Amino acid sequence: MAKERSLGGQVLAEVIGTFILILMGCGVVANVGLAPRLAAQAYDWVTIAFGWGIAVMTAVYAVAGVSGAHINPAVTIALAVKGDFPWRKVIPYIIGQMVGAFLGALGVYLAYRDGLVAAGLPNVWCTGPGSVYEQAFWGGSNVGIRPIGFYSIETAFITEILGTLVLVLGVCAITDRKNVGAGANTAPFMIGMLVVGIGLTLGGPSGYAINPARDLGPRILGTLVGTRGLFEGWYWIGPPIVGTIIGGIIGALIYKYLISPYLPKE
Repeated sequence: MAKERSLGGQVLAEVIGTFILILMGCGVVANVGLAPRLAAQAYDWVTIAFGWGIAVMTAVYAVAGVSGAHINPAVTIALAVKGDFPWRKVIPYIIGQMVGAFLGALGVYLAYRDGLVAAGLPNVWCTGPGSVYEQAFWGGSNVGIRPIGFYSIETAFITEILGTLVLVLGVCAITDRKNVGAGANTAPFMIGMLVVGIGLTLGGPSGYAINPARDLGPRILGTLVGTRGLFEGWYWIGPPIVGTIIGGIIGALIYKYLISPYLPKE
């Protein structure tokens, strides 16, 4: 008889899955930002988008059979609102995701420490003002809380809502057997490609956190190791936390009330 999945085992899987996500995701940002082996022109936004997509795919393949591989508090909350996940598990899952995100960022620090220290500990950790991709791709400034490149924080907030809406809506569709669904074990690959698509189409204004743990866990680690300004102003709690949660809930409700009722019953 198969062993019943315990909540402890599911939370541990969320820790491991989110660790993989951030280790590879923030890892590609560090690699792009520091460009240790190739000229800066060899790296671009596409590299970051595909790096994050592969990170998501790997994490989902690794732990989906245990916990469902939410690896994202916005997904966990959205599925609970939709009625597909028990509310009693929401807080433990989010704690696991936050721990995993922090540990993943620690892994990136250990891997890239020499380059990070030499570069003055730039923000490879989280989205928003002062991030390395803000300076690399938008010509932004990390002085104070100013518009992110050519985009305001309010616009970033809206973009995080839209990006997370698409993420949750897409995840619901990909994993729904009543819909077209994903064949065999291709769902993790399709979810990874979904994240690539979000990065390429909606990633510019905010850096597409689309995941509170992805942003907050590394933000805490970055502050502890010496990156400055990560908690200045209100950005850190706005677009990447409140915005993503709102977007996730909207995406789940759109799928529940505007798509699911019209799918085939059999």
